[in-house]
Amino acid sequence: MSSTSKYKPYSCIGCCKRIKTSERRPLYGNQALRKFLSKRFVKDLSENDVVCNKCRQLYYFSLKQGSKIPEVHNTEDKENAAPLDPVTLPILSTGYRHDACGICEKKPRKLVVIPEQARLEMFVQLGVFMKEGSRCCPSHIYGGHLTSEALSYGVSERVRKCTSLSNDNLRNLLDSLRNYAKKNASTRLDFDSETSLSDEDYRNLTGLTRAQFDDLMLNVEDIKTSKSRSIRTCVAILLMKLRCALDNKMLATLFNMKKWQVRRAVSSARRSLMKDFVPHNLGFGHISRDDVIQKHTRPLAQELFSPGMTETPALLVLDGTYIYIQKSNNFTFSRRSYSLHKHRPLVKPMMVVTTSGYIVSVLGPYLADSKNNDAGILTHMIERNAEEMRNWLQDGDTFIVDRGFRDSADILADIGIRMEMPSFLKGAKQHSTEESNSSRLITKVRWVVESANGRIKRWKYLDRTVSNNQIPFIADYVRIVAAISNRYCPPLSTGTDDDQAIALKMRHLSQKGNELRELVESEGWDRRPSQWKTLEADSVALDFPILSEDEIRNIPLGTYQVKMARAYTHEHFQEDGAYDILIAEDKPNIIGAKIQSRHVSAKKYLCWIRHSEGVIISWYCKCKAGSRVVGCCAHITSVLWYLSFARHQSEPLKGVRNWADHLEDAARVVDESDSGAESPTEE
Repeated sequence: MSSTSKYKPYSCIGCCKRIKTSERRPLYGNQALRKFLSKRFVKDLSENDVVCNKCRQLYYFSLKQGSKIPEVHNTEDKENAAPLDPVTLPILSTGYRHDACGICEKKPRKLVVIPEQARLEMFVQLGVFMKEGSRCCPSHIYGGHLTSEALSYGVSERVRKCTSLSNDNLRNLLDSLRNYAKKNASTRLDFDSETSLSDEDYRNLTGLTRAQFDDLMLNVEDIKTSKSRSIRTCVAILLMKLRCALDNKMLATLFNMKKWQVRRAVSSARRSLMKDFVPHNLGFGHISRDDVIQKHTRPLAQELFSPGMTETPALLVLDGTYIYIQKSNNFTFSRRSYSLHKHRPLVKPMMVVTTSGYIVSVLGPYLADSKNNDAGILTHMIERNAEEMRNWLQDGDTFIVDRGFRDSADILADIGIRMEMPSFLKGAKQHSTEESNSSRLITKVRWVVESANGRIKRWKYLDRTVSNNQIPFIADYVRIVAAISNRYCPPLSTGTDDDQAIALKMRHLSQKGNELRELVESEGWDRRPSQWKTLEADSVALDFPILSEDEIRNIPLGTYQVKMARAYTHEHFQEDGAYDILIAEDKPNIIGAKIQSRHVSAKKYLCWIRHSEGVIISWYCKCKAGSRVVGCCAHITSVLWYLSFARHQSEPLKGVRNWADHLEDAARVVDESDSGAESPTEE
């Protein structure tokens, strides 16, 4: 042997393990062993190669099992022959030891066999293969899985870079990896795969359909991808945070990310949408005044507030909404963000909406103290010329608002803007007929801003208490949600073919007085209850007109009163099971009723209805808005709904479920002496 080969570091030709001198087994002179190992490891072996004792025993083990060793006669047979195991792969391996822990390399008194799932986790997490039968300390295994402490040990110095795997072991490893990948794919939310989530999943998680989400992605440009998230995943995280009100920890669990990665994803998506998406779908600058008039104004509103005008004005509905926040240790900010109206801290975005429900702009949010009421906010918007709105508006345009904007009437008049606002009681108990009629014209249109606020609050993050460290981003979140609503949600009120006729009818009725009210007040029907007898409706009001629900809906000129009629009717006769009405013998074709207030237990409203020959002629109620003739209040509607429709149906009237039956009532005290129950006696 030459001097160079004397110091040659011999390694096993099979498992690539360095062999001690005492364990070397040469292949010289053993042709059968060399042929067996050549087929076993799919490589050409020479007589100078050496093998370890463990690989050498594979040959003798096969002889004991009686397996035949195929002989290879030529090169062509070698190429056509199927590869035999084991296969040596350049992957990390911990080897195989029984005397020490395969993870921490300590030698405790007790070792346990590492489960298959734990070995798979080691390979997936650290890229280290642990052979079957490897052992470790019992503290490293919990529930068949490796603990986080065990994975934190990392790769020890004893790890080798060659691993010998049989075909069966390799196949089992690949199957385990496939199952692991399928399991993780089914639990992880994957917005990049076309088959991972259905259209309904997209709707439930992000508030958008898949097609709408794809369209939104066309407006996202400045988001960088990374190994942990794609652009679609980044936007989906933000939308899920807003839609489902999930915190960053929960989102990190759902997307297999770290909390700081989720925070960066939300920040990146927010900045990108505010730059590339929101300016094209929200704000006075994104839509022209003509488009608002022609495409986003309901014909009924135009007929009510701009009849006969040569130039059609822009009709905008304004109202503030609330975003609740936490209490603050900054007492100055705490005082200024506390609302005496809601009795809690909040901030107020100002919504500017068309009569069809399209959100023109969202300004603010503002503080919540007395200096930031609705009128103060509107004055600030005009004086600051927010979003250049004064350039957008023209003389004759109309703002439809509620009573909170009363102090801004002067500044609106200075710039030529009309303000339509419901009337005030001014110390009276009931509005006059004229005031009630004009207020009804306004409420017929103004409800869209309340529905637009409700559409914003469907995104639960904005409906709950927002953490104070998120206050700087509330404005962006509200604008993003408003822009999405404009782009992908249908109009709240598109109008119908009957809008023109309804508006003409309402304008005509608004000029009339309430004759029945004058009769009630002149004859003192409400002051002399003795002349009215309480009788059961089914046995007395036999000649009352029979109407369909569509015909009833035409009387209040809206759907809200009809929706409330069932609840009022249920409470009206729930005590004795009979619907009682008031009848006076000397007043034919007039019926009355006492309707319980839904807000105050001690208050009941008297109402009267005049009918004749199958037609409802007039009505009057003692509630605040009960004197109007442009439609009627919910109390009148409930009486009409029951007498003219509900009692004539074949199916019995279904009551409103009483949830109080599932709760305790401190006002309901049972006297044991009156209960009739016998006290237990001792035997």
